[in-house]
Amino acid sequence: MLMTSERRPTTRTLRGWAIHVLQEAGAIRECEEHGWMQDRADPHAREQAFEIARRDPPADVSPEAAAAAVRDVLNSIGDTCPECPPDEEDRR
Repeated sequence: MLMTSERRPTTRTLRGWAIHVLQEAGAIRECEEHGWMQDRADPHAREQAFEIARRDPPADVSPEAAAAAVRDVLNSIGDTCPECPPDEEDRR
């Protein structure tokens, strides 16, 4: 089967690019109601995001800097939405 490589859309900031990579890998998700990013705590998805960052960094960004941007985003978000009541989080 022929596989084509689709180029990621241009993102204005390195942080925005890192968020896109993490979403693409399934490492983070967005709260459907409030829009907050949430860490899914999936080690395989995290590793895939780091592999993507190192393999295909944005133009003029080193693979190490791209991986660091992914790490910074992961360190800046939690695994729950701060606006959702605790019982709503359990149902998602």
